[in-house]
Amino acid sequence: MISKEKKQEVIKKYATKEGDTGSCEVQIAILSARILELTEHLKANPNDNHSRRGLLKLVNHRKNLLRYMERTNLEGYRALKAKLNIR
Repeated sequence: MISKEKKQEVIKKYATKEGDTGSCEVQIAILSARILELTEHLKANPNDNHSRRGLLKLVNHRKNLLRYMERTNLEGYRALKAKLNIR
């Protein structure tokens, strides 16, 4: 779970306009932050299968949002992918 401060920082960094919390860019950035934290948790706790399942769900959700963004805003998609260092 990411802290409120970190989440607000991510929202501020990736928001397209003031008060933007629901755009694809922001949602993908928040999911990426959660994925990174869960990955670190799973490195320390390799037998935590419930969290592993949650991680897979987050990765799939991010993948679907990226696919949508690729269809609707190709330049933004490429920029966000490079900024977040997503393969």
